[in-house]
Amino acid sequence: MARSPKAARLVLTEEEREALQRLVRRRGAGQVAVLRARIVLTADAGPELPNGVIACQLGVSRQTVITWRQRFLAHRLEGLMDAPRSGAPRRVSDDAVEAMITRTLETQSTGATHWSTRAMARQVGMSQTMVSRIWRAFGLHPHRAETFKLSRDPAFVDKVRDVVGLYLNPPDRALVLCVDEKPQIQATEGTAPVLPMRPGQVERHSHDYIRHGTIDLFAALDVKAGTVIGACKGRHRATEFRAFLNQVRGPCPQTSTSTSCSTTRPPTRRSLSMTVCSSARAGICTSRRPRRTGSGTAIPTAISKIASSVSPL
Repeated sequence: MARSPKAARLVLTEEEREALQRLVRRRGAGQVAVLRARIVLTADAGPELPNGVIACQLGVSRQTVITWRQRFLAHRLEGLMDAPRSGAPRRVSDDAVEAMITRTLETQSTGATHWSTRAMARQVGMSQTMVSRIWRAFGLHPHRAETFKLSRDPAFVDKVRDVVGLYLNPPDRALVLCVDEKPQIQATEGTAPVLPMRPGQVERHSHDYIRHGTIDLFAALDVKAGTVIGACKGRHRATEFRAFLNQVRGPCPQTSTSTSCSTTRPPTRRSLSMTVCSSARAGICTSRRPRRTGSGTAIPTAISKIASSVSPL
């Protein structure tokens, strides 16, 4: 029986070895490319290993090991990539794709609020499938829109730095809490009992309901421990908010507390001063949402006076 020829010795440079190892460790890498990289790395680690032994270790055929070993010896790292496949040539040039993307971003469809794939296809002379593929490739969604809010607070940047810095680098031996509220939760009751689910029938309930007023939900997130302290209140006043702050501070009265508050109606200057100053070391950063009606108190002024009356963290 004729013996197979001896496998050619494969030697990697440091750059090639690091590139292949990064490819193997990468989560999103395709398994085909990872397998080819492992074949080359195994051949480099064991220069005397026959192709059959490498094939057994990696669970592939001997011919697969020979193919990619020879491809790497001939073309190095580029040899591990797939060669261009045969097929019909492209009918849409790069210039046509660029012109279509520019039209999508800078123009608007006649008689419509946004471009659709069919309207754009008629405009540029492409198929609707091609337009969809190009939009998906470039992440274009003309039918979607999102909202944003620009703050008019002159101290907005400083507040953002304080809050973000508090989360990224909290003070030593301090409790960092994020406090928020959800007001006007409707307490409703159906006019008829709920009909339970049964085979072939989903659960059903009446569409009309009876109102029983609204409640406010207060919640505080312990950033480090991941626990939540919550309370439901029947009214929406500064008194309830101050009582919730006392509830949050109750389990750790001697601990330095840093609180980030976001409320629709912050407590008044006097009530907040009484709450904050009753603790030895406390820091409160209040972010107030715009109210629909009425005029609010001077929150930045109140915060500055409170900060001057308590010791810093």
